[in-house]
Amino acid sequence: METTLMIYDGTAPSDSDVPRTGGVPLAPSGFTWPMCGSGCGGPLQFFAHLPVEYGVLSVFVCQNDPGACEFWDASSGANRVYLFPREGLQPVAVPETGLTLLPATSAIRTHVVTLDPEDTDDHDDDELVSDAYDLARSGWKREPEERFGKQREVLGSLAGSPSYLEDDRLPACPFCVGTMEFAAHLEEGVSSQTAMNLGGQLGYVFVCRACSEGAFLTD
Repeated sequence: METTLMIYDGTAPSDSDVPRTGGVPLAPSGFTWPMCGSGCGGPLQFFAHLPVEYGVLSVFVCQNDPGACEFWDASSGANRVYLFPREGLQPVAVPETGLTLLPATSAIRTHVVTLDPEDTDDHDDDELVSDAYDLARSGWKREPEERFGKQREVLGSLAGSPSYLEDDRLPACPFCVGTMEFAAHLEEGVSSQTAMNLGGQLGYVFVCRACSEGAFLTD
C-alpha cells in the first residue's frame, strides 16, 4: 500500500506556483479574500497551496481568535477550501487587517512510502486503510532501532484515506449533497515560524470535483 507524504523542503517564494504552506494565495481574477462566517467576521488565514492532478486546492482557516471561531468544523464558516483550475492563477491582494498570512512560506516535496507487509501484521484490513497515513508518517526517516524519526518534517499527505476519521464526520457537498472525496492531510509544521495552527490536531481536506467545492476539518 502506498502513501504520498508531503515533506517540508525548505523555504519558497511567497507567490510561487509550487506545493507550499504559507505565502500568498494564487486564485483566478476577481477572487475575493474569504471572511470568517463563524462569528468574528475577520479575514481567514491562508494555509496551503496544493497543486493536484485535477486543479489547485487552496486552504484558508480562521485564526483571528483561536478557539472562539470553530475552525475545526467543516460547516462552521471558519474555514474554506477552494478548488481552482490549474491555469490563469495570480497572486491575491492581502487584506490590511486580521491574521491573514503565516510567518513563513514552506516548500513541499512529495515522497511515496510503500508499507512493508511486516509493518501491518498487527492491523486488520479495515484498520490498515485508515491507518496507512499514520504508519507512513511514523516511519519517516526512522533508522533501525531508532524509536522516533523526523516526523515533524511531514506536513501531511495527498489522496489516500482519512486517518482515523469516523464516517459520520465525512463532509457532504453543499451543492450535490454527495460525500466529498478525501484530498489531503495537513500537519502543523516543523517550527513555530512555519506552523499552521491546527490546535495540535490533524487537518483534513476534502473536495467535490464535480462542483469545484472543498471542505476542511480537524480531528
